[in-house]
Amino acid sequence: MLRHFRSKEFLGITLRDLVLSVFTRSLESLAMKTDPIFSVLAVRGNPSVCVEARHFVRKMSGGAQGHLIESADGDTYVVKFTNNPQHLRIVINEWITSIIFRHLCISTPDAAVVNISREFIRDNPGVYMDLHSRRVLPTFGSHYGSRFAGKSGQIKVYSQLPNATLDNVANLSDFCGVFVADKWLGNTDYRQAIFTRTPGVSRPFSFVVQMIDNGQMFDGGNWRFEDSPIRGPYFGSVYQHVHGITAFEPWLAAVAAFPAAVLEGAFQQMPSSWRSGDTEAAFEKLLGQLMRRRDRVSDWIYECHALATNPFPNWT
Repeated sequence: MLRHFRSKEFLGITLRDLVLSVFTRSLESLAMKTDPIFSVLAVRGNPSVCVEARHFVRKMSGGAQGHLIESADGDTYVVKFTNNPQHLRIVINEWITSIIFRHLCISTPDAAVVNISREFIRDNPGVYMDLHSRRVLPTFGSHYGSRFAGKSGQIKVYSQLPNATLDNVANLSDFCGVFVADKWLGNTDYRQAIFTRTPGVSRPFSFVVQMIDNGQMFDGGNWRFEDSPIRGPYFGSVYQHVHGITAFEPWLAAVAAFPAAVLEGAFQQMPSSWRSGDTEAAFEKLLGQLMRRRDRVSDWIYECHALATNPFPNWT
């Protein structure tokens, strides 16, 4: 197991980093050599950008009261405001998780810092949040954006698919990857995902899934871990191909080898306005807990399998 070799180095590179690098490159290679739809799954070197909000499209559902906003560069983003009704740390959780998912080769929308100006608020009166029967405007400045897959109007976006259609999802195994991540990161929300269908791609594998809404990682604004075997599974028949723990092993190995430097870098790269007085100290504590949790994820998966409501029907 990887944990037995943490201190070993070869030419200055730890074995854990080497394994993770090979894992990442192998998935990227697969993405580029199979059905063209897999090209959207390739890991990008710098997925995070900064954009200016230009036009309000519509409100989104959910406790964070996100808004669909078109940016000046023409892309559309689901924007969660730093002063959302849940907690300031929700946008930090989204930011950090998007980088973790990229590192683990789990498909997720591109992340962006979306700047909201005074003029944008003035020109878009529909942009506000409801809080205790009153309207609250977003603060001016930087907010979190998740690029919306259906921007072009040609790509169809679905929140769910019929069970009979799931076999046509090109990256269905990502549900195993995100299950590992949800357990490691202590997601207290149910797993949410969207499915997109790209025109011109024939069956099979005509759909792609992307994992969304990660604000409740680390128990939302609490930044603590309350592990429960009933948390984590997706509500749908996406685990039919799971016959044992081996279905999760690529991501278990990647989590066990996950570098603390990636998490530290994600925190340092986010806008400084997202931090309050105790944020840095709280993150240092959170980081230490995450590092200690890396080797325990398989135990939590086994606990889930032992439930009467076992989500893995073909794992005997």
